[in-house]
Amino acid sequence: MVPYDFTWIFALGIVTSICDAYGIGANDVSNSFASSISSGSLSMMQACIIASFTEFLGAFLLGAETTETIKGGILSAELFVPQPELLMLAMLCALVGSASWVIFASKIGAPVSSTHAIVGGLIGTGIAAFGGGAIKWTFDGVGKIILSWFVSPIVSGVITSIIYLPTRYFILENPNSLKRGILAVPIYFFCTALIGSFYIIYKAVPSDKTNGLSAGAIVGISFGVAAVVTAFSWFFFVPWIKRRVIGKENLRWYHMFAVHFVKYRPMPPTPSPEPNTDDPSKLESGNCVEIQGKVDVGNKQCDDFDDNAAETSAVDVSPWYIKTLRLVKYYALRGMKQDVRNLDNDKLTEIHNAAKKFDDDTEYLFSFLQVITACLASFAHGSNDVSNAAGPISAIYDTWKTGRVDISGENPVPKWVLAMAGGAIVLGLLTLGYHVMRRVGNGITYLTPSRGFSAELGASLTVLTASQLGLPVSTTLCLVGSVVFVGLCNGNLRAINWRTVGLCFGSWMITLPIAGLISGLLFAFASNAPNKTV
Repeated sequence: MVPYDFTWIFALGIVTSICDAYGIGANDVSNSFASSISSGSLSMMQACIIASFTEFLGAFLLGAETTETIKGGILSAELFVPQPELLMLAMLCALVGSASWVIFASKIGAPVSSTHAIVGGLIGTGIAAFGGGAIKWTFDGVGKIILSWFVSPIVSGVITSIIYLPTRYFILENPNSLKRGILAVPIYFFCTALIGSFYIIYKAVPSDKTNGLSAGAIVGISFGVAAVVTAFSWFFFVPWIKRRVIGKENLRWYHMFAVHFVKYRPMPPTPSPEPNTDDPSKLESGNCVEIQGKVDVGNKQCDDFDDNAAETSAVDVSPWYIKTLRLVKYYALRGMKQDVRNLDNDKLTEIHNAAKKFDDDTEYLFSFLQVITACLASFAHGSNDVSNAAGPISAIYDTWKTGRVDISGENPVPKWVLAMAGGAIVLGLLTLGYHVMRRVGNGITYLTPSRGFSAELGASLTVLTASQLGLPVSTTLCLVGSVVFVGLCNGNLRAINWRTVGLCFGSWMITLPIAGLISGLLFAFASNAPNKTV
C-alpha cells in the first residue's frame, strides 16, 4: 500500500469517529452529571456548560495514553502487515458498529458502555478478518479489559461507601449536623483538591527527573494546591455559607469571593400568591384575562384577539435564515431544558421514601463539593473514554499517512484527533444526553448532595487510577456501581430500583456482542465484495 491511498476509508473514518464520540457524549457523559443534576446541585443548563469545558480539556490534554491501549491492545496488528488497507477497513467497521449501537441506546435511554461497544467492534472485525487468533485474549489485551468490567463497579462502589459512611454517621446523623458539617467542609475540600490535582499533574507531566517532574515534586505541588483550596474554603466559603444558611441572607455565589465586604442582605419578602386567572370559573362572564397590562372587555373582543393571534402565529413571515437559526437554536438548546430529576415520578416515590432523609441545610454544604467532583468526574471521563473514538481513527490515520501498519504502538495520537473527539462528545451531551440522565441518578436511588458527592468522588478515583494505568475501564460501570452502593448504604434494599439496575447490566451484557456482530458482518461484506481490477 502506498501512502495516502484509500483516502475514502480515512474520510469515512473521520465521520464515523465523530458519530462514535457523539454517542459517547450522549450516553457516558450523561452518567457523569446525572447524580449532580438528580441531587439538585446543578441544573441541566449548568451541567452542560461545565461539561463543555471539562470533557474537552480531559480528552485533549490527557486522552493519549488510554488511546494507545484501545488502538493496539485488542487486535494483533502484525496480521495486517501484508495488507495495511485491511486494518483501516477493520477500524472503520469497528467505529460503525460502536457508533450505531451507542447512539441507538442513547436515544432509548439505555445506559451502555462505549468501552464495551468499541471493544466488541474490534473483536468482531478481528474474527471476521483472521479468526479468533487475531484477538489478544490474554491479560495484556482483552483479558485485562474484561476483568476491569467486573472489578471496576465493585471497587468504585467500595470506595464510595468508604467516603459516604463516615460522612453519614459522624455528620449527617448527628443532632448538630450543620455545625459539624461546616467544620468538616475544609477537610473535604482539601482531600478533593489533593486527589484531583495529583492525578491531573501526574498524568499531564511525565514523572521523570530528566524530562519532567519527579514523583516527590508532583506530590509537593498537589499538597500546595490542596492547601490553597483549603485556605479559600476556610476564609471565604465557610463565612459565606454561614451567612447564607444560618443567617438566611440573600447572597449569590459570586458574593463568596468578597464575602467580608458584602453588607447585610436580607431575604426579600415572600410575595403573596396571585389569583389564578387560568381557572375559567374564577373569571366573570363577559370579561377577558388581563394580558401584559391591557384588558379587553366583551366576548367579541376576546374572540377577535384570539383569532388574530392564531392567524399571526400561523403565518411566519421571517426570512429563511431566521427560520433556520431558530430551528438550530431549538435543537441545540432542547437537551438543556429537559427535566431529568424524576422527583414527580409516582413509580419512584416508594423507592425514594425508603431512603433516609437528612437536614436540608447540612446537605446544602455538599452541593459545592459535588460540583467540584462532577468536574473531576467529567475530566476523568474525557481523558479515559475519548480513546474509544480516537483510537481507531488514529490507527486509520497512521496507516493512511505512512502506507504501513504501526506494530510498535508508539506513534503519538494527533492532537487534532483528540480535539475532534472532544468536541463531538460535548455536542452529544448537549443534544441527546437527557435521555440517559432520566434513567440514571434518581432513577436508581434517591440522591442528595452528600450521596452524589461520595458517588462521584469514588467513581472519579477509580476511573483516574485506571486511566493512569492505561486500563480502559467503563465510566458507566463505575458511576452506576457507585450509585448502587451509596443506595445500599441506606440499609434497605427497597431504596434501590433494581429494575433499572437490571436494565443497566442487561444493556452492558448485550453491548459487546451486538457491536461485534454489526462490525464483523460489515467487515466480512466489505472485504469480500467484488471489486473492479484495472
